[in-house]
Amino acid sequence: MHGSNKSVLLQANEAIVAGDNEGFLSHCTEDIRWTTVGESTLEGKEAVRQWMKTAYATPPRFTVDRLIAEDDMVVALGTIMGEGDGGEPTQLAYSDVWRLRDRKLAELNAFVLPTVRRS
Repeated sequence: MHGSNKSVLLQANEAIVAGDNEGFLSHCTEDIRWTTVGESTLEGKEAVRQWMKTAYATPPRFTVDRLIAEDDMVVALGTIMGEGDGGEPTQLAYSDVWRLRDRKLAELNAFVLPTVRRS
């Protein structure tokens, strides 16, 4: 089961990087709950779809450094390269805690923080 949940998440992530939002959403339950901790919670696939239209207008590039799976949970740790408000490149560190149901992404708690550049 662990490998299969990891592979679902990896396939979904590949779709995001390819700019295939519908491909990503095909890996989600209809009642997905997507929480970006400290910011907002999206309820349902349509809410995620609408959010992705603007947030992922330019597909983010991200690196998964580690995947940890247990029971119905998969945790992904890594970095995201995206665009800031002014279009400048922005690097973020993230920890995504996913709960899967019937091999579909059902719930996300995303912890996303800007990386600190040291001089």
